[in-house]
Amino acid sequence: MRLCINQKIFSWTDKFSVKDTNGQERYFVKGEFFSLGRKLHVYDTSGREVALISQKLMTFLPKYDVYVNGRLLCRISREFTFFKPQYTIDGLGWIVDGDFFDHDYTITEQGRLIATIQKEWFTWGDCYVADIDNSINEIMVLAVVLAIDCVLASQNS
Repeated sequence: MRLCINQKIFSWTDKFSVKDTNGQERYFVKGEFFSLGRKLHVYDTSGREVALISQKLMTFLPKYDVYVNGRLLCRISREFTFFKPQYTIDGLGWIVDGDFFDHDYTITEQGRLIATIQKEWFTWGDCYVADIDNSINEIMVLAVVLAIDCVLASQNS
């Protein structure tokens, strides 16, 4: 399964549209304008919230909690490293590895590939393509991509 995650550039808050390979809308992501820390709400096509990505405050390095159906499923954390950014995903057993500056990375679990993520260049706003092994993982992969995008965007501003 492939998801295309496109950021809307003319918006006061973070907004993303998520489509499948046929161009059909799968999810819509909207950030909160007035909140302490970043909060991204992920909605399905019927407008039902399927996930919430919430930045933890008062931490040395960025951390994001991911809630699905109101339940905390995992925490995505940027680790302290000198040369290459590294992220851990507590709660799922997933490992994120790759070149985050070029937005080209993989997610694995015990050596099994969960997803590959690549940034599409020369597009309006950020555009990511996520190739996911199983549709059961798509919301969590989407949450990981969005959380890493938030960390990279805050470093660039």
